[in-house]
Amino acid sequence: MLLKPKLHRLQQPAFAQARRMLFAQLVRELRHTMQLSQEKFADELGMTFATINRWKNGRATPSALALKQIDTLLNQLSQSPDARLRERSRAIREKYFLKREVNV
Repeated sequence: MLLKPKLHRLQQPAFAQARRMLFAQLVRELRHTMQLSQEKFADELGMTFATINRWKNGRATPSALALKQIDTLLNQLSQSPDARLRERSRAIREKYFLKREVNV
């Protein structure tokens, strides 16, 4: 099973702003769930504060590597002993990521 952001299908320039705003919402929800400042969230992902700030303000979108790191973080949270974190991380994953079956 691969996880890809649902927004990957929005490729036309007219949708660029919508894509950035949806990623901004993803970052805000995840930070809120983890109860982290932008600085701590950036550290958690191995990113800079400036990068997280650009995402949050809709001025940029995460790279493929950053999305993979966010996915890994959500996966870790979904294994948490804290039921609230487990449920919130699963809800975020369902809201922002598309599940695809991979036939091998």
